[in-house]
Amino acid sequence: MTINVLLADDQQLVRAGFRSLLKRDREITVVGEASTGDEAVRTARATRPDVVLMDIRMPGLDGIEATRRIVADPDLRDCRVIILTTFETDEYVFAALQAGASGFLTKEVDPEGLRHAVRVVAAGEALLSPSVTRRVVSRFGHLKSAREPGARLAVLTARELEVVRLVATGLSNEQIAAELVISPLTAKTHITRSIAKLGVRDRVQMVILAYEDGLVTPG
Repeated sequence: MTINVLLADDQQLVRAGFRSLLKRDREITVVGEASTGDEAVRTARATRPDVVLMDIRMPGLDGIEATRRIVADPDLRDCRVIILTTFETDEYVFAALQAGASGFLTKEVDPEGLRHAVRVVAAGEALLSPSVTRRVVSRFGHLKSAREPGARLAVLTARELEVVRLVATGLSNEQIAAELVISPLTAKTHITRSIAKLGVRDRVQMVILAYEDGLVTPG
């Protein structure tokens, strides 16, 4: 299956570089480019990409707000956004995740890492670069875990709660399967059902909810 990608970056040379790297994967097709946030939103609506590679700092509408608008558009419900930037500052990471981004990578990612990220996010998973994952989880938890546990997680079974907790601690499907002595497919099924029950967009948003509702605390 072909994965359609939209490139959104204000530098033409950067977009050309990404296009060159992505076209080496026969499963990935670049269907459009945008140099501003407004253009990214318009082009996403016109081309219906599976994945948008979104820069944060662009003229006019920035990548965070563009992400928020794309994610909120019911006609783009299947579109996923990867924030790709040179900035690893916490505020950008948090803003991107809260806006609905499914991935966050720095522009230092290697070519295969970039292609892998596109494939992972297109498959409905979520992705953060290893250099920021634990810092994001810890920092976000400190910001949110002061809230009283809510009732949103009450819709989950005991097993689903355990799986969500393990996802929020940063474990992969394979690691969760090993921890609970189940198959990776069963772990993925629990995650998929939990996402549906909680009414969240993806794995990242489920983790945020887990911290907000007190299921997981930092450390």
